[in-house]
Amino acid sequence: MEQSSSELHFEQAAKYRDQITTLRKVQQQQYVSGVAAEMDVIGMYRLKTQVCLHLLCIRDHKILGSKSYFPVVPSDTSDEEVIQAFIGQHYLGNELGSGTNEGLIPKEIVAPTDFELLNELASLLSKQSDHEVKISTKIRAERRQYLKLAATNAQTALVTRNSHKESMQARFVALNEVFELANGINRIECFDISHTMGQQTIASNVVFNQEGPLKTDYRRYNVYGITPGDDYAAMEFALNKRYGKIKSTDEESLKKMPDIVFIDGGKGQLAKAEDFFAMLSTQESLEKIPLLVGVAKGESRKPGLETLILAGSHQLISLPATSPALHLVQHIRDESHRFAITGHRAKRQKASKKSVLEEIEGVGVKKRQALLTHLGGIQEVNKADIADLEKVPGISKVLAKNIYETLHNK
Repeated sequence: MEQSSSELHFEQAAKYRDQITTLRKVQQQQYVSGVAAEMDVIGMYRLKTQVCLHLLCIRDHKILGSKSYFPVVPSDTSDEEVIQAFIGQHYLGNELGSGTNEGLIPKEIVAPTDFELLNELASLLSKQSDHEVKISTKIRAERRQYLKLAATNAQTALVTRNSHKESMQARFVALNEVFELANGINRIECFDISHTMGQQTIASNVVFNQEGPLKTDYRRYNVYGITPGDDYAAMEFALNKRYGKIKSTDEESLKKMPDIVFIDGGKGQLAKAEDFFAMLSTQESLEKIPLLVGVAKGESRKPGLETLILAGSHQLISLPATSPALHLVQHIRDESHRFAITGHRAKRQKASKKSVLEEIEGVGVKKRQALLTHLGGIQEVNKADIADLEKVPGISKVLAKNIYETLHNK
């Protein structure tokens, strides 16, 4: 806020001021009085064979955050075994058991039930964190209230997840009613391209199964070796990265082959995808070719006006705006676009951060920092004359002249 104000960017400074005010209010609302300053509370809810564990974290008398976990457990597993396994894996697993967990294991863990290795786990956690860790199960007052809250959150999270899953499965069924695939639709992939005037081109590949987005299988590809701005070549590049090395004998890769591939674009983009998969087919790399469908935006680019283009016949399919099948197509298309543009913006921002000062001989990291700090930013460095540059610590008269001439192309 202060920096923006000093640079006369008052509108931006006002936004930062409002954010600071909001954060202060949130911190005040998060304050918890009368309970331990540092503890985790584990709530649990079971629905038949499904389990949800909700972790509520309190640090410095503030609710720092919470997260729900959905472990896959055998139907005959007891609550005690689930809690014991969760505590062991969460606090001593790969994420925290590599020597980086100091300060992350709280001084107290509130669990909903006793379990066999409670004392042993508490002792192990104490050694791992270099402070005493207590696992509490017999609780009263505030701790009981927070355990009840965590259990309620676990129930809500599981019910919401099931509702979302049922909705997603219904959309898959509706989509298969459109395309009538003999074995149904279990996996969908979608590709999109993002760039600015052909620069920092990124291709995205997002994946959905009947439970929704499968983010572990998402991929981004840095596109290179093409004519800048050639979206057709960029699409071919992405498809080749994803499917080019799959062989008909590669069982693991074949299990992850989609039933449908959506291409975010019109007939030109779709034609490139058709040519690519035709090439794979002739090389006998793949026996099963997924159904290819282009997603063309309507004239006004409004949601609900998309047209689906079927590969081969290039038949145009328009679905009602209320169609669950169309909602699924929109969801995966929008997710693909979001994933692509997020990657592109990150790449563009990284490129923009590369200072012209880095290209000047004799100006290393420390001297760049000195220039920017002393003069107040790259804009002020550009405005500075040789005399101003000389005043910066570590900048000689010769180097100041070199910097000035480089920045002004003299």
